[in-house]
Amino acid sequence: MQNLASQIVCQGLLIDMDGVLVDSTPAVARVWTRWALKHNLDPDFAVQHAHGRPSLASIRELLPHADPAAHLAENAWMERAEIEDVADVVALPGARELLASIPASHFAVVTSATRDLTEVRLRAAGLWEHTRHLVTASDIRHGKPDPEPYLTGAAALKLPSQSCVVMEDAPSGTRSGKAAGARVIAVRTTTDDQALLAAGADWIINDCSSLRAFTNSHAGQLILELFTDEPARQPKMR
Repeated sequence: MQNLASQIVCQGLLIDMDGVLVDSTPAVARVWTRWALKHNLDPDFAVQHAHGRPSLASIRELLPHADPAAHLAENAWMERAEIEDVADVVALPGARELLASIPASHFAVVTSATRDLTEVRLRAAGLWEHTRHLVTASDIRHGKPDPEPYLTGAAALKLPSQSCVVMEDAPSGTRSGKAAGARVIAVRTTTDDQALLAAGADWIINDCSSLRAFTNSHAGQLILELFTDEPARQPKMR
């Protein structure tokens, strides 16, 4: 049985997509493995390096001697391959229930995927109908861990970033949220606790099913309740 561990008051929720709302890990691993083998790179290293970051940034670092035109061509290949590989892309536990419980004006999806890929994955996972505000790699110049994605997400909600809470599964995204001045709830769907804490996570939960959200319409606030499998204790207000 889950027990209430923390209660958070904020104005908006900024949610990463892959690894938080959507399980795309098998698809991502397949595509990046194909790409790595094509370039005689270690597939495991390439997959890990690319996690939670814009694909173009990862390609530039993994192919440092290629020219800019080659980087763009490889990124176009990557996007096509990822858009085509969505057979087992599904919503993670609690994701659909979480989005359905929050007014669309109180949350934004902030992802390192391009806009086209974001729509494909959210549709495949059955989450597209819940989403109004999106910030994707197509909308920014500097990707995670830079603060720009989450600053842009807060601006889309017309809120200061310090009044928002970020949900992330990757160290790069956690650093992005913290650099933007937001508090961060990390989920342990793809990354171990130690790496998430080192990146600055304020809380860690299993997945979206460990979070309940409701609004205080009079105060314009969003109330987030975090649940844990640990023994019950007095919840913290933050």
